[in-house]
Amino acid sequence: MLSFTCDYTQGAHPKILERLIETNMEQLPGYGNDRYCESAKEKIKKACECPDAEIYFLAGGTQTNATVIDSVLQKYEGVISAQTGHINVHEAGAVEYTGHKVLTLPAREGKIRADELEELLKTFWEDGSHEHMVFPGMVYLSHPTEYGTLYTKAELEAISSVCRCYKIPLYLDGARLGYGLMSLRTDVTLPMIADLCDIFYIGGTKVGALCGEALIFSHKNAPRHFLTLIKQHGALMAKGRLVGIQFDTLFTDDLYFRISRHAIEMAELMKKGFAEKGYSFFLESPTNQQFILLDNGKLKELQNKVAFEVWEHPDEEHTVVRFATSWGTTSEEIEELMGYL
Repeated sequence: MLSFTCDYTQGAHPKILERLIETNMEQLPGYGNDRYCESAKEKIKKACECPDAEIYFLAGGTQTNATVIDSVLQKYEGVISAQTGHINVHEAGAVEYTGHKVLTLPAREGKIRADELEELLKTFWEDGSHEHMVFPGMVYLSHPTEYGTLYTKAELEAISSVCRCYKIPLYLDGARLGYGLMSLRTDVTLPMIADLCDIFYIGGTKVGALCGEALIFSHKNAPRHFLTLIKQHGALMAKGRLVGIQFDTLFTDDLYFRISRHAIEMAELMKKGFAEKGYSFFLESPTNQQFILLDNGKLKELQNKVAFEVWEHPDEEHTVVRFATSWGTTSEEIEELMGYL
């Protein structure tokens, strides 16, 4: 069966597997204290144009989000997110499990707006009883969002400005960051993100790695003893080499960006095919996640041949479904999908 369910249903890029096999028998220090982790960090700093960045490797996206948010916030603080934000909907309450409330803002095609963020913060601080409330201590974004949409440079600048005015950190979830950076319709670059965000991560799990995320504190702002905090949250791998070797490979010869661009090319091919066959899009996504409006009869027919995600139900007769391409998607798979439409 064809699968467009997600962008991490395949294993890892062959070059990563080759490097893991090549280095398999080497005796290396644990917990990220090996030369491959150090090499990967230097390559990431160069790509971010951020030589003073503090970089840590964590096991996965949910662990990264929960560890960062819990470690940076005070006990009485919460994190601001879009209502559709990953930490609010798809992480099983991992953030709340650490004791921090997710404070939501309306989602505009997955994104929050600077003016609504500022209004939330202004209203909180002007409330005479705010000491009895959950303090907003951080802003969380995902880029791309849960709907495959992207923040523009101007939108990021505006949100970053509000955060700095209120002296709270801006944290960007980059689980699919490569697919955002390589979109044909973005004006945001990796160095821009490093400049405008206080904390962000470069996703590996969904962009060609077996597992692992590279977390960046771009302004010398990592919490004290952060490695210890990672371990407390169960996100530190004893065989840290596994993540280091993968990111060292991804950031050699622009592999991360090349395979991300491939996923975008496959998504554009898919979009063209759906459009030519008269299908409607739920929204305009410039990334590897495409949201199609299907009538329920066609939905059942396709589910016998193709795996994809059911997203939401706008009415009784139609369903919004998600098709995701990845670094491993082939043009032959797109062609086969079109044959079923």
